[in-house]
This record gives sequence, C-alpha cells and structure tokens, in this order.
Amino acid sequence: MSIDKTLARIDADLPASLERLFAFVRFASIGADSAFDKETRACADHLVKDLQTMGFEAAARPTKGHPVVIGHRRRPGKPHVLFYGHYDVQPVDPLNLWDNPPFEPKVIELEPGRKVITGRGAQDDKGQVMTFLEACRAMIAETGDLPISLSVMIEGEEESGSTNLPPFLEANAAELKADICLVCDTGMWDRDTPQITSSLRGMLYEEIIVRAADRDLHSGSFGGTAQNPIHILSRIVAAMHDANGRIMVPNFYDGVHETGDNRKAAWEALGLTEAEFLGQIGLKYSAGEQDRTLIEKMQARPTCDCNGIWGGYTGEGTKTVIAGEARAKISFRLVHDQDPVAIQKNFREYVSSMIPADCSVEFIGYKGSRAVQVREESPELKKATAALKAEWGKDAVVLGMGGSIPIVGDFKRVLGLDALLIGYGLDDDRIHSPNEKYDLQSFHRGQRSWARIIEALGK
Repeated sequence: MSIDKTLARIDADLPASLERLFAFVRFASIGADSAFDKETRACADHLVKDLQTMGFEAAARPTKGHPVVIGHRRRPGKPHVLFYGHYDVQPVDPLNLWDNPPFEPKVIELEPGRKVITGRGAQDDKGQVMTFLEACRAMIAETGDLPISLSVMIEGEEESGSTNLPPFLEANAAELKADICLVCDTGMWDRDTPQITSSLRGMLYEEIIVRAADRDLHSGSFGGTAQNPIHILSRIVAAMHDANGRIMVPNFYDGVHETGDNRKAAWEALGLTEAEFLGQIGLKYSAGEQDRTLIEKMQARPTCDCNGIWGGYTGEGTKTVIAGEARAKISFRLVHDQDPVAIQKNFREYVSSMIPADCSVEFIGYKGSRAVQVREESPELKKATAALKAEWGKDAVVLGMGGSIPIVGDFKRVLGLDALLIGYGLDDDRIHSPNEKYDLQSFHRGQRSWARIIEALGK
C-alpha cells in the first residue's frame, strides 16, 4: 500500500525533517513587532521556497501588513483541501526566563524517554505547520503526487489578530474555494490520544459605562441622595444570572441546541471530573447552569462573564467619594446558531431597562463572531477520525474548544468552508511563554497522522 511507503519514508526522514523545522524556527518572525519586519518577511520567503521545492505554485502575497503565503498543488477532479496555519510567533519576553535562546532550536530530553523540540514557534505554529508539510513532502516523494487538490494558506499576523486576513479572503475567495479546510493549531487530549476540535465558540464583547453626577461627589454631602453608578452597575452585573446560573438576557438562548445523547455519552465516558479540571486552579465546584454536567457546560453551553468592573477611588487609604461613573467589561461565549448581533441588541436593551431615570448608559461594542461547528455526519470528520484511530490505536476525542478563533468563522462566512481543527500540541507546551516546546513524538506522529488523513480525504 502507498500509505505504508509514505509512513516508512516519514520515519526514515525524521532527522532531515527536524533540520527543516529548525531552519523555520530560526526566523525571529515576531509579526506584531515592527522591529522584526525584516525577519518576518524573510520567514515568508523561506516558506515560499520550501513549497516550491515540493512542486507547489507558491508566492508571498501582499496585504496591508505581513504577506500571506499561498501555495497550490492542483489536481482537477480530486477533493480540494485548504490548509491553514501561521508563520508569525509571539514575542519572547522575558528573555532571561528562557533556558535556551528562543530562536536556536534544539532537541532536549525533558524526562527519561521524552524528547522535545525547544524554541519560540516550535509548537505554535511552526512545528504544527511542518507536521502537515512534511507529510505532503513524504507522500509526494513516494507516490509522485497527492491524492487531493491542495491549497496552502499560511499567514503572518495570527498572533496579532489576523487583521488583514478577512479582506484577503474576500478578495481571493474564488481562488481559495475548497471542499474542506484543515487547521493545525490545536492540541491532543493527552500525549497518546488524538483529538479533533469540532466546534469553536463565538464571541460577543461589550463595555458598559454608567454615568450619574457630572463629577465625583463627597459621600458625606450626597450619600443616600445621589445615584451611585457603582451600585447600579453592580446590580446589573449580578442580574445577568439567576440563582441556577442561567443567563437572564431576554431571548439569549435562541439558537442554542440540545446535545444528542450519543455525543453526551461520549463526553461522559472521558471521565473528566470537577476535582480534576478545577483542582488545578485551586477550586472544587463548577459554576454555570447547575442542571448541566461539567463537560456539557464546557462544550455546548454559552457563557456570560464580567471580565472587569471599576469606578471611584481604588488607591491606598480612604477617599470618601461617590463616583461619577462606573465601567464594566462583559464577554459572551456563543454556541451553535446564536446570533451576536441579536444578542447585542437584547443585551443593551436589558441593561438600559435597569438604568435610573436621571442616569445614562453608554455601550462600547467590539467585533463579534458566530460559533463554528462541524456536523456530526460530516464525511470528512468521519474520515479523519478513522485515520487518526489507525495511527494512534484508539478513538480520537471529538470535542469543542471553549475559546474562539475568529478566522475559522471567516472561512465559513466568506468561503462557505467547514474546518477540521486537528493539532498535536499538549497542555504543557508553554506556548506564548518562555521555554516553548513541542514533543518530538507529536512532531513525528503528527506527520504520520496527516499522511493518513490526506490519503483518506482523497478517497
């Protein structure tokens, strides 16, 4: 079988693939810092040349910021796959906390029998990108081609919000249209259990400013007579949830679907407990909707959180004032078919209804995004799940991610693409922190896994 030859080549070529990853990591492509613009551009050019060596039609395409590397290896009539990753990395500060220079990658033994690759970007996202590209390289070398039509899009601004990617997608939608999108920027359930991230929560973020008097007031003179914005805002925040943890914004749960029994049973079989999940942060009991299980709250239920609240005097000692204004920041994580536009409208009306007559409220809104979910019956999801089981010898965990990756929503909105998020990162990889690493096993078996997935998607 051709896959066996490809897998054998991946195994034999591991030392060379490591050197190629090292060359990639050595670029200090800190995209958010203009002092590293030259290195970031050089990194994009390096990627272009690497893709060209594999027979891709590739170029670094301009944006208002860093270029997007686009590569095509077309096979008309074959399933068309779009692969997404990023070549920019996080800043390395504080530098003194690194055990090794961040842009001088190396393999070290973390503990007996466990080797890891160190360096900024070793996992996020250069190592992850290279697991996919190395799988393609081995498959092309062994079989002469890929069983799919492949487009690769690797951007340079993910760590600073992908500001210029949505316009790029819109301008090049016809060129990038595909059947499925693959993203390698997520993690595994544990070191030996693969995971497919099947959904991402959406996001709505609002800032509230409640104003009363035209200045801060002496509480001895005006206490008990003038409205206190901090009191008003505190009541509003407290009213966001009822005693059972249900979110009280009118019509908030429109578009939230119940999870099927089979999926809930699969989640429960993972055995994740409150003690295990919350114990690592010094807690024991979960908040949220009290009639829902821990994992259901994590995977399939929306949230509302106050991320900050302030006003008045917060310095040392005492200052007896009634603040003229108070502020709070509120975030909502959305699921399924919740509409951030409708929720924003309902939220603002709900808050406004609790503002006293001689007070005012101002809202500052930020970009919202819908949730993204792959259908359980998706044939690509089923193929990828089977391919991962063939490599790891156990079923892949299919879970949602509590966070949000807005660009995945843009793939759906602009290109109409579902995305499979399959990554090989681990919780202890220290991404965004000093001493970032990527397990050598993740890098090696990630390549083997992608080879199996590519073969499956081509059938």
